[in-house]
Amino acid sequence: MWSRRAFLRATGVLGTAAAAVERNEVEALAQVSAGVAGRSPEEVAQDEFYWREIQSAFTLDRTLINLNNGNSCPSPRVVHEAYKRYLDFSNQAPVYHRTQIAQNIETVRRRLAMEFGADPEEIAVTRNASESLQIAQESLDLKPGDEVIITDQDYHRMLMTWDQRMRREKIKVTRIQFEAPATQQDLYDRFERAITKNTRAMLFCHITNITGQLFPVQRLCRMARQRGIVTIVDGAQAIAHFPFKLRELEADFYGTSLHKWLLAPIGTGMLYVRRDQIPKAWPLQAALDLQTNDIRKFEQIGTHPAAARAAINEALAFHQAIGADRKAARLRYLTLRWANRLKQHSRVKIYSNLDAGQTWGLAYMAIDGVDPRRLSTHLWDKYRIIANAVVQAPYPGPQFPYQGIRVTPNVYTTLEEIDTFVAAIEEVLKNGLPALPA
Repeated sequence: MWSRRAFLRATGVLGTAAAAVERNEVEALAQVSAGVAGRSPEEVAQDEFYWREIQSAFTLDRTLINLNNGNSCPSPRVVHEAYKRYLDFSNQAPVYHRTQIAQNIETVRRRLAMEFGADPEEIAVTRNASESLQIAQESLDLKPGDEVIITDQDYHRMLMTWDQRMRREKIKVTRIQFEAPATQQDLYDRFERAITKNTRAMLFCHITNITGQLFPVQRLCRMARQRGIVTIVDGAQAIAHFPFKLRELEADFYGTSLHKWLLAPIGTGMLYVRRDQIPKAWPLQAALDLQTNDIRKFEQIGTHPAAARAAINEALAFHQAIGADRKAARLRYLTLRWANRLKQHSRVKIYSNLDAGQTWGLAYMAIDGVDPRRLSTHLWDKYRIIANAVVQAPYPGPQFPYQGIRVTPNVYTTLEEIDTFVAAIEEVLKNGLPALPA
């Protein structure tokens, strides 16, 4: 039997019809959100009738429990359908239609700037946080003896980039270690003590990808600017995770992925460059001299599909229909549901600060005496739970004195899935892991 969608696809009407259906999905979600507008985000976070509407906007494999959204997230239907529509449209005559779609990326730029608090001429659309941050890292003119300050718990791609510049250009890279969770003042003091007369740049996370440690970004950026030091902020885990405005952070560069908490298609990212830094910053791939002052010089990557970038618009609409405050409150509610249960066990250690304003949808736990890699495998084998074991990597990768599991739910995660994770961990606490095969 023909479905309505199959009929529309066969008759070539799908593009227009699908777009209308997708608009209706976002409008319906906006109406549901309007119905809770008079309630606090914390109250709405516990309203399962509301979040059931959000969960139903995704097409998922519910035989799996995905608690590794800190890597990448499934897009809601409205985003995925738009992505496929843009691909189909482009494929009809790529040399022509791809260009038409690419021109519409200016709308994406404007909407990203408006949502996250920046000037559109400070926003470059990229493929991921690693690309965004490597653009920033490689943009700086550094000479032998110049110093860069980073931390041992930065993302491995960023650590490797500085290590390569150190080996190639003989710069000095100072790596700061810290305990987790750390206080904002402690982190600030550690950076301040590491600064020398040769310090030219600092890179640090907004929140780390390991434990979700929050950094005092604005204070660090202000301190650096007073001393003529360039700041690069890794916001891979922050954008669309909890509300803030880029201009209020006062960073020189800020790189992020959009396929994490914004739920945009895989392979989408964003780079913010403070306007006065754009002329001084070299793009990662060559651009014309006439683009010296143009943020678009950082988008020069040759021929590439425009569909994923175009669908960022739908991801933004979905995000806005929920509301940043409500989304952050729900993520925090889900995290506290498992963390507050498990922290009651003496062998469980939570390495994330669970205080309000410190942790939302990313937290890190460990069981004393249990290898997190084996625990991750057990969660998958027995419960089909996807949870990432984040452990220390060989140098120059991340170095940290703890080993555990990172837990990152998202807005489509159900309470039953969170409770299944808790039950699985409590079963391990009671009975241990299965014996390794002989």
